[in-house]
Amino acid sequence: MDVGYQSFESSFESVDTAGKVITCKAAVAWGPGQPLVIEEVQVAPPQKMEVRVKILFTSICHTDLSAWKGENEAQRAYPRILGHEAAGIVESVGEGVEDMKKGDHVIPFFQGQCGNCICCKNEKTNLCQRFGVNPLKSVMVNDGKTRFSSKDGNPIFHFLNTSTFSEYTVLDSACVVKIDSEAPLDKMSLLSCGVSTGVGAAWNVANVQPGSTVAIFGLGAVGLAVAVGARVRGASKIIGVDINPSKFAKGKAVGITEFINSKDLEVPVHERIGAMTDGGVDYSFDCAGNLEVLREAFLSTHMGWGLTVLLGIHPSPMLLPLHPMELFNGRQIIGSVFGGFKGKTQLPKFAKQCMCGTLKLHEFITHELPFEKINEAFQLLVDGKSLRCLLHL
Repeated sequence: MDVGYQSFESSFESVDTAGKVITCKAAVAWGPGQPLVIEEVQVAPPQKMEVRVKILFTSICHTDLSAWKGENEAQRAYPRILGHEAAGIVESVGEGVEDMKKGDHVIPFFQGQCGNCICCKNEKTNLCQRFGVNPLKSVMVNDGKTRFSSKDGNPIFHFLNTSTFSEYTVLDSACVVKIDSEAPLDKMSLLSCGVSTGVGAAWNVANVQPGSTVAIFGLGAVGLAVAVGARVRGASKIIGVDINPSKFAKGKAVGITEFINSKDLEVPVHERIGAMTDGGVDYSFDCAGNLEVLREAFLSTHMGWGLTVLLGIHPSPMLLPLHPMELFNGRQIIGSVFGGFKGKTQLPKFAKQCMCGTLKLHEFITHELPFEKINEAFQLLVDGKSLRCLLHL
């Protein structure tokens, strides 16, 4: 365990803030594209089936970037605390919470699992009818109110069931899970989104088989996580597609065997992939969120059995760039949310696998900064210079 937060825990345990409003620092978004403002906010105690968590590490992914830019007007809500990839320690729990207590090491996750709805009880999906991801949601389920407020008492909205750009946050207990106390929280924070989303897409959604062929479109953190998942599953050929060749070195390090820069081609990408794989790959993954890329990913799979997994977030309203008759060629397409992981029941085991060395999480952390430099971390992502910039709170 890291000595830094080991010493923090000892002092944390001696302080009793349960049932009290906590004043802490948070990075607040006040408008589309405006720099986040580090300011003091009030964080109310958790209500029934809620948990208040001290966030120790958080990072930024493209979903945060999109929300910060306000790319989808219907999803705008300000002021708001963004962030959804993090790890921390339970400060207090609300009435009815029995699977967590003060001091537990936890991972928040945006795709909740209540355990009681028809979706949670079905092994075929990780969706949840009550706590599933909803970018339009900006308040808590219990009372339709926020747990964040400004110093003068005005509400500050929540984001993706998590809001981790704050020293303390309140989550529904369905959206946070206890992990092994020996797990390194800095690295475990990546399981909140990017790594789980990519690896899970390869393992749970596509179920990549040994000896199979894979094409990954978009080599950001999620795309590289797909590559790791495919490599662990024994894929024989993993093709990475991106227009930024600077990403290829990192891709090779995590297991990608061949690379394509679509800007360098005189033929469509799917034709090049077809020539490289005797007609197409077994699995393709769209991690780019671009309709033209999605179509190329679909056509790059082999007729008769090829499967395309959609991970990239597409602006709305957009329709699939496919003709229904194209599906008669035997190619399939499916969407993936949080890599198909059920957070409460499956993330702790995944965390254990990472601790045992199945995945090398440190490979995804390219930068580390103090929380106060969060705007610099956003710029690193905008400039394509970082996979994950880990922010220390």
